[in-house]
Amino acid sequence: MPTDFASMLLLVVTSAITFTVARLLSRNWRKKRREREEAAKRANESRQVRRARERRGK
Repeated sequence: MPTDFASMLLLVVTSAITFTVARLLSRNWRKKRREREEAAKRANESRQVRRARERRGK
């Protein structure tokens, strides 16, 4: 267990950086997974459903 100030400061800074990087990576992974699931769902739609959704979007 580090007892001097420099070691504690390094521990806190490293932990904060690790937390931030992990959070950003997690957000990106979730976003990509959501986009893949949405694309798969749209691929299974009928042409009529796709056209209706596109009309609502305009």
